[in-house]
Amino acid sequence: MAYKTDTICVQGGYRPKSGEERIPPISQSTTYFYEKTQDMADLFDLKADGYFYTRLANPTVAAFEGKVAALEGGVAGIGCSSGMAATTLTAFTVCGAGDNIVSSSAIYGGTFNLFAVTLPKLGIETRFFDPDAPAEEIEKLVDGRTKLIFGETVANPSIKVLDFEKLSGIAKKHGVLFAVDNTLATPVLCRPFEWGADLVIHSTSKYMDGHAAALGGMIVDGGKFPFKGNPRYPSFNEPDESYHGLVYADLPAAAFATKCRAQMMRDMGAMMSPQNAFLSWLGADTLALRMERHSSNAQKVAAYLAAHPKIDWVWHASLPGNKYHALAEKYMPKGQGGMLSFGIKGDVKQAARFMEALQLITQETHVADVRSCVLHPASTTHRQLTKAELEEAGVPENLVRLSVGIEAPEDIIADLEQALAKV
Repeated sequence: MAYKTDTICVQGGYRPKSGEERIPPISQSTTYFYEKTQDMADLFDLKADGYFYTRLANPTVAAFEGKVAALEGGVAGIGCSSGMAATTLTAFTVCGAGDNIVSSSAIYGGTFNLFAVTLPKLGIETRFFDPDAPAEEIEKLVDGRTKLIFGETVANPSIKVLDFEKLSGIAKKHGVLFAVDNTLATPVLCRPFEWGADLVIHSTSKYMDGHAAALGGMIVDGGKFPFKGNPRYPSFNEPDESYHGLVYADLPAAAFATKCRAQMMRDMGAMMSPQNAFLSWLGADTLALRMERHSSNAQKVAAYLAAHPKIDWVWHASLPGNKYHALAEKYMPKGQGGMLSFGIKGDVKQAARFMEALQLITQETHVADVRSCVLHPASTTHRQLTKAELEEAGVPENLVRLSVGIEAPEDIIADLEQALAKV
C-alpha cells in the first residue's frame, strides 16, 4: 500500500514483530554473533542480508535508512557520519583520478571546497556551472570522463531553486548520474526522483533531525540508473575481485548503494552512529508538520523583510517577484522551506551590528532546525572562498542567512524589528 509522506514520516523504516519494541532500539554494538561460519561467510560475500560489523551496517541505522529512502521514493539508503561524508562517498563511488564532476556553483561552501580544492588533489576535477545558464552551455562541460552531475534543490545560501528538468535532460542524454542534495527542501516539499534525479543526498543534521541534536548524512539510491553496459561506468560492469567477481550492474536493484556500502563505506568507515540514527529517526516523525510551519513562517518573514527600508534585497522563492518563484511553484508547490537570505543596506559592519542585536534569533553555524538562527556566510561557512568565488556561488558580502524556525511568527518578526532599529 502506498502511503502519503506524512504517514511515512511516522511509520516508515521500521515495522516491529509481535512483542518487539514499538520504536527501533539503539543497537549500541560494534559486532554481532553467529553460530555458523557459513552464515558469516555469506554476509561477507554479500549473499545474505544481515549485520556483522557496525562500520558497514547496523539495525538502528538501517531503520533510519529505510525511513529516508521511503520518504524519497528510493530503493536503498546509506546512513553516513555527516552530510559531507555522504557527498564524499557519492563522489568516490563513481569517480577516480582523471574523472570529473559537473556541478552547480550555487552550493554549500563545504561542498564547493570539497569539489574545488580537495578532490582535485586526488585527480578528480570539478567543472562548475551557473545553475541559471542555458542547457547548451552546461552541456559543453560534459565529456567522456564525467561521472556525476550535481546540484542542490535549494542552494545554501543563495536560495536558488534548481531546474531539475534542464539538468536531468542533460544527464539522460549523456548517460550520466544526476545527484541532488535535497537537504533544504526535504522530501516533504520536493522529491527529486520524480524529476529525473538518480541519487539524493541529505545532511540529516538539518530538517530531517530537526533539533540540532544528531550529526548525520544520507545517500538514497533511486535504483533506476542504467549502469548495465554503460561504458562511462566500467567499475560497475567489471568483476569486483574483493567480492569474488561480483558485478554490481548485474544486481536487480540498488547497484549504486551496494557498491557504495561494500567498497567506500568498508574502506573509509564514515558510518552514521546508532545513537545519532535513533535521534534522527525520532526527529523525522514530525518532519511533515515542521516543514509546513517552517515554510509558512519563512513566507511571512520574507514578506516583512522585503518591505523594510533597511533591507537591500530578500531571497525566498515564496515572494511573487523572486526570480525562482515559478520554478518553486513547479517543483515545491507545498512550500518553499524555512531558509532565506537577505542583504542589509550598508557594509559588513552593519550586518554584524544587526546580528549581535538579535535576542530571540541566535547566531550559529547551523541551519534548518526548530530554532531560528542567523549567520554571515562570507565570514564563516564560505570564508575559504575568494571574493570572485563568493560572487560565483551567489554569496554577496552583505548577505545574512536566516533559518526561520517554528516559533510564533510574530515573535520572530518582532526580534528582527528591534534589531533592525539598532542598525
